[in-house]
Amino acid sequence: MTTLSARRLALKAISCALAAASLSTLPALAADNVLRVSAIPDEAPTELQRKFAPLGKYLEAQTGMKVVFTPVTDYATVVESLATRKLDLAWLGGFTFVQAKIRTNGTAIPIVQREEDARFTSKFITANPQVKELADLKGKSFAFGAPSSTSGSLMPRFFLQQAGLNPEKDFRNVAFSGAHDATVAFVAAGRAEAGVLNASVWDKLVEEKKVDTSKVRVFATTPPYFDYNWTVRGDLDPALVKKLTQAFLQLDPANPEHKAILGLQRASKFIPTEAKNYVGIEDAAKSAGLLK
Repeated sequence: MTTLSARRLALKAISCALAAASLSTLPALAADNVLRVSAIPDEAPTELQRKFAPLGKYLEAQTGMKVVFTPVTDYATVVESLATRKLDLAWLGGFTFVQAKIRTNGTAIPIVQREEDARFTSKFITANPQVKELADLKGKSFAFGAPSSTSGSLMPRFFLQQAGLNPEKDFRNVAFSGAHDATVAFVAAGRAEAGVLNASVWDKLVEEKKVDTSKVRVFATTPPYFDYNWTVRGDLDPALVKKLTQAFLQLDPANPEHKAILGLQRASKFIPTEAKNYVGIEDAAKSAGLLK
């Protein structure tokens, strides 16, 4: 090989390396023009898919991308999949967002939340006539939702502690049902004397007559806190992030198609959100010993 040929090959190699380096610094697009979406499994997978289907079609129309929703079996999988770029967009609870923020070194971006999520609450329920207030839970069996659930575990636990109750010490038994609708089933079947779930799922179950309120009743409600949001991975193309944000914000209850989507999401409308809204959730998690 001549010196000139060797020099040309070396220059070509350097050029390719520089091109690859520059590409690695560009914002990542969703793979193969597919937007990969999931949600924390706070309800049954079939219910999550039913709720998302019209929203997924709407996002396809707004972004020009194929939208694929994949249900998962646990909260941790959503966080890990967002961090490892297996997901582009995820429906997270407040605590799950905090976990995602930590796992992604602060790069995960919450873009929108339902207006209701700025003042979310949890409902304490029971079928035991002796339970009328939080103090009556002493010595009783109790069901939380999933351990990483904001509204089914973290915030109720925080407010129980504020009321002077330590679940592991003061309750006869503590169980985790895994999901909000499962908590209602636990209490209705007598598997737990009381439990807690988010207000939105409770209201939906009551409206759909999937809970007998003559037997299972609400006896306490938490103070409000920030909860759910739609979060994107931090290296997603900013142009796509903007499209997604605008798509959610443009959902209009005056539009029949949009009203149906909002209804399934239990939302009056979506509003912008940001990471600082969840500082209180992070503080509550540290206070409960769930974060260092």
